[in-house]
Amino acid sequence: MNIDKADIIIINALQQNAKIGIENLSEMTSLSTASVQRRLKALRDSGIILREVAIVDPSKVGQLMSFIVLVELERERRDQIDIFVRRVLKEPQVQQCYYVTGDADFCLICTAKDMNDFEELTQRLFFEDANVRRFRTSVVMGRKKVSMEIYLKEAI
Repeated sequence: MNIDKADIIIINALQQNAKIGIENLSEMTSLSTASVQRRLKALRDSGIILREVAIVDPSKVGQLMSFIVLVELERERRDQIDIFVRRVLKEPQVQQCYYVTGDADFCLICTAKDMNDFEELTQRLFFEDANVRRFRTSVVMGRKKVSMEIYLKEAI
């Protein structure tokens, strides 16, 4: 799908506030509400907009700690990578998982109530998986910027 300036305005606005109304988007883009609705449907159907979610403050729901975990696998065969990824996808305490180059094979962003909760997570994900060679953990001292926004310039 080719996106134009109006699509970029819609995408940027939704990334700031997914509850923004069609009327506001119509004003921002100088398009009719019907046209904005068609564009939104096309953006969703094409997979440009993957989903619209609520962003929750983890500390206010008992997830007081965040961790960055670098994971190195013993074997990097496709089937072994797939097995690890499936385990990570099932784990609700893993917020993000990246398959990366360098010293580690994966970088995980995880949350936990406390260190005991994180230790239980490490047992499930790493110690019980014979294909995990090692993992290195950094404890997040403070959340300074957390975003899933994709920066798009309005001028094409």
